[in-house]
Amino acid sequence: MSRRTLKLPSWLPIDPYILALIGTVVLAALLPASGTAAEVAGGASTGAVALLFFLYGARLSTAEALEGLRHWRLHLTVLVCTFVAFPLLGLAGKGLVPYVLTPQLQEGLLFLCLVPSTIQSSIAFTSIARGNVPAAICAGSFSSIAGILLTPLLAALLLGGSGGGFSADALLKIVLQLLVPFFAGQVLRRWIGGFLARHKKVLGYVDRGSILLVVYTAFSEGMVAGIWHQVTPARLGALLATEAVLLALMLSLTWYGAKRLGFGRGDRIAIQFAGSKKSLAAGLPMASVLFGAHASLAVLPLMLFHQMQLMVCAVIAKRRARDPLPTSAAVPQETVTVG
Repeated sequence: MSRRTLKLPSWLPIDPYILALIGTVVLAALLPASGTAAEVAGGASTGAVALLFFLYGARLSTAEALEGLRHWRLHLTVLVCTFVAFPLLGLAGKGLVPYVLTPQLQEGLLFLCLVPSTIQSSIAFTSIARGNVPAAICAGSFSSIAGILLTPLLAALLLGGSGGGFSADALLKIVLQLLVPFFAGQVLRRWIGGFLARHKKVLGYVDRGSILLVVYTAFSEGMVAGIWHQVTPARLGALLATEAVLLALMLSLTWYGAKRLGFGRGDRIAIQFAGSKKSLAAGLPMASVLFGAHASLAVLPLMLFHQMQLMVCAVIAKRRARDPLPTSAAVPQETVTVG
């Protein structure tokens, strides 16, 4: 990884990409795609999701992933936090219906709990806090790989009909739009991996532009279907409060649970940031495949949680960076960029 300077404002930032997502939602509210335009946008969104997962597969270095398996206890801990602890808390959220959350918002909250961890921001915050950066890289990568299979499977099991269930049509969509492009990227990596590495910055815009298209299509469908009358300001406030509790629980579980398991400071930091985060980039396209016309409500909790986790983890990382660091606990660090 290149040595670049990490620059974070001292005040709590709003992720610029979140602003772009909000702008896309506003555009969909004012000018939703309908009729023929909706068909065109839907087809383009389907292609964008396939392209995203093709690029995910083509960028993944199998050799690096296998190398990281040496620290299997840490990676297993992160996977358990991401795909066991989070889903259990999401299921507990059913007790909030209908007094705190609507059924649709609770389903979105549960879907949030099924999404894999982030890679880039987990690495960045681990670096700021002077944690085990190589472990964070591998843990985030393993979570993303596992999520391609586990997130749709868990959604089918736990969300039932709202998430597509085990219907042949839903499974076919998962295979064609997610798995086939991903494995095609892995197969072609030996020929196109160098090209992708040389044009990483440009392809980053392709990634984000594709996700914006997915968001526009999903929220347009929600507007046309008239489902947004279900989200009142009171319900939105209740959702934010629920997500704040969820994040606090996972931050505490990953930090103190890792200590009980005998991990050192550097590993605990990597576990906390990788095990308490959820990936917007992976979750949005998956939701478009799994939820169809109801994807807009399904991804709202994830969009809110994403910004919340960035703000809270920025504060935690900077505080951890001021902790006394024993010489014996020092971990070689890499300087990375949040983006």
